[in-house]
Amino acid sequence: MDLDLRKLRYFVAVADQLHFGRAADELHIAQPVLSRQIRALEQDLGASLFTRDRHGVALTDAGRQLLADVGPLLASAHAVRRRVSVAARGGRRLVVGFRAGIPVIPAARAFEAQHPDVVVDVQRIESDDQAPMLLDGRIDVGYVRLPVDEAGLRVTPLYTEPRVAVLPAGHRLAGQEEVTEADLAGEPLVWHADPSTQPTRRPHPNAGYQVRGVDETLEHVAAGRGISFLARSVTVFYSHPDVIYVPIPDLAPEQVCLAVAASRISPLVDDFCTAAQATAQITAECGNHEMWQLASDAVSEHG
Repeated sequence: MDLDLRKLRYFVAVADQLHFGRAADELHIAQPVLSRQIRALEQDLGASLFTRDRHGVALTDAGRQLLADVGPLLASAHAVRRRVSVAARGGRRLVVGFRAGIPVIPAARAFEAQHPDVVVDVQRIESDDQAPMLLDGRIDVGYVRLPVDEAGLRVTPLYTEPRVAVLPAGHRLAGQEEVTEADLAGEPLVWHADPSTQPTRRPHPNAGYQVRGVDETLEHVAAGRGISFLARSVTVFYSHPDVIYVPIPDLAPEQVCLAVAASRISPLVDDFCTAAQATAQITAECGNHEMWQLASDAVSEHG
């Protein structure tokens, strides 16, 4: 039995809304049509996906399982359409995603020496879209920072880098050469992800601000709303007059990895991954703008 992707998209809409009328509006189809498509999907699968009663609509166990499994499938189908569309327009292009502070140029130049006819585009990504952008084909390969949802991905460790504490300029420890976790114990943390992913062994109270990206983090820290932690490489490219970066040697280092959708089979992607692994040490040492130039020169010399 082949699963109908259209029916699966209809199922996801109902599962998100838990309301057939609202889901039909979102899909721009009539509610009776949507109901028929869901019934047909249930017949295809031999399982009820929703319970419907006077209290509303709810997912069954089978429905919850399908919802957990269907995301990567729909993302993969979307990625296929995107890649075919790019190929139809002619030319060859590789889109590389990267987190703030991670240099892409060393690997890109090594790759372009092999494939001068391929354009390498780069796109900044944030922690919450690392996996989705790989799975739906918006990027072909990504430099990611752990943690990342590895379902449907191939993740290869590249290198680790130290973290720094991000402190308001007026903080009591802002003038120190380095600090420890113990020094900062109990301080509210401005963090971009689930508190369970905090890198410290000593949990910090959540400062209560949802942040996305380095810029927002720095603004909240500058305002005195809490402290934060960043990879050292990020500090080369991001500064703020009201923020101080202080090394924190006893904090666990940050792991930088290369990630590709597990379903992706592409010699070009494989060649870029090889270039990224070959230049990983150069990339890890890009601690300032002069090192960027040294890295570029080294890649050129090694062809």
